[in-house]
Amino acid sequence: MTSIPTNQALQAYAQAAQALSRGSDAAAQSSSANPADGFDDMLQSQISGIVDQGQAVEARGMDLVQGRADVVDVVTAVAETEVLLETMVTVRDRVISAYQEILRMPI
Repeated sequence: MTSIPTNQALQAYAQAAQALSRGSDAAAQSSSANPADGFDDMLQSQISGIVDQGQAVEARGMDLVQGRADVVDVVTAVAETEVLLETMVTVRDRVISAYQEILRMPI
């Protein structure tokens, strides 16, 4: 197993955190620009962003296989996508939990 130097791992983590904060800033700006947009619109835009990010990772992976990309760039892109996907799964779990809690409420 190849070990990744600590400074490269820290840089990848910092880049993933910046990408995540840019995504949340963009979502906040878009939701404040048009308050009529609902939760489903915000969720749909986030899902399409994750799909786009996944396609970019696939392209970078193919570039790596063909020798046109750096391993660090590919690992960073995978880490960013992983963070986005984990965030989306967490939101999904919270929504399901809230729905189940609503179902348990007495009428």
